Amino acid sequence: MGIIQEPKRYVGRDLETIFFRPMISGESAADLGIRTIYNMPMPTTIQLWSPQSDVLRSYSAGWTGGDSAVRKQKEIAMTKVKAEVGFSASDYFNQVYELITNNATVSLDDLTGSELEKAETEMFRAAIAESLRVQMWIGDTDARNFNLFDGFIKLISKYSCREVDLSENGWCREEIANILAKMWENADARLRALKKDGQLAFFVTSDIYDAFEAYLDQYGNDMAYSDITNGRRELCYHGIPIIDMNITKVPGFDESLRYTCFLTDRRNLVLAVNTNDDPSAEVRMWYNPDEMENRQRATFLAGCEILDEDLVVIARFE
Repeated sequence: MGIIQEPKRYVGRDLETIFFRPMISGESAADLGIRTIYNMPMPTTIQLWSPQSDVLRSYSAGWTGGDSAVRKQKEIAMTKVKAEVGFSASDYFNQVYELITNNATVSLDDLTGSELEKAETEMFRAAIAESLRVQMWIGDTDARNFNLFDGFIKLISKYSCREVDLSENGWCREEIANILAKMWENADARLRALKKDGQLAFFVTSDIYDAFEAYLDQYGNDMAYSDITNGRRELCYHGIPIIDMNITKVPGFDESLRYTCFLTDRRNLVLAVNTNDDPSAEVRMWYNPDEMENRQRATFLAGCEILDEDLVVIARFE
């Protein structure tokens, strides 16, 4: 049985460059499908700028211009959170060792401390990223689970977002295309105008995602057959991606959130993480000999916000 006993602690610059920044920037952030920011000065304030369209004037001497843009500003409430994981020494070693052996560039005859540290960090970072992903969607400070801060679905219910009332017929799998069409028809003109930027998306629960895929499967042409055989990398409705939030199978998921579907611009949903403005922010990994257990702990600030509720359209089925 292997045991990893070397303690590790990341603070300050190491906490940022080694642990958090790789998790919430680049491809990792893109996988979330939303806008992420890291270590913005607190209070964390985000601006949403709308360019002014009417700027042309008749030529004349002097200044005839006005405000060049309309700004909407919002402050993201940041919450101090922590993540703690404990493994038996044998289980922990096996998981870390598996990550190392899956790397073809590692020499198993010479496992340096840096290789072990990298594997440990990768494992804990993945756990934190998944927890943040779930929390940002279904977080609810009034709930029993995932109550660290309000997620996007709870924020939509709190704000006066635009609703498409589909309660007359209720949720109907066969009408999935019409549901998406009605959401698009009822979207704010500013949201529809953003389609050209390629950042609009339908964010849905798995039941709606599966319903739309089944809707596409019913078409009996060569392309549909190819999609059924090879699968689809991405579902789209009229060029707008449909993103499965992957929350319905999470332990503790609130069943009332099933059949959630909303349309917005990805840049309108913001997840913020901060390790600079919390003196106690750190990541620590150590071995507890009394319990024969490897432990991991991270403390940091996190929160999420919808910048402009008018740029959100949600379907209501009941």
